[in-house]
Amino acid sequence: MYSIQTNASGTRSITVTEENLQTIDKYALFEQLIDSNGIIDESVLEKLKLNIRSLIVGIEGNCKDLLDLCIDVIYHDNMKAFGLKNLVNLYTDWKKQSEDETAKSTED
Repeated sequence: MYSIQTNASGTRSITVTEENLQTIDKYALFEQLIDSNGIIDESVLEKLKLNIRSLIVGIEGNCKDLLDLCIDVIYHDNMKAFGLKNLVNLYTDWKKQSEDETAKSTED
């Protein structure tokens, strides 16, 4: 489990699970999400929410992982642009660590 800070003062946070990060990776939710300026603001959060809604509507069958991600993280009351920025940073670090572990295990 991980915790991300969702406001600048540090009084609010959201818990992010390994499964949440795997869901972000599975559906490539952060691909092409952030504009070339690199700024994450409320419009980027809204874009992510719309992308996830479209995925849920378009998926036939089980999308429990996406729904859990929405309930636990994306639509959490504390989620704002600051929290999304920290979530993206957490995901980037997690992804790099996963790739490093995979590379290390293939070397052995």
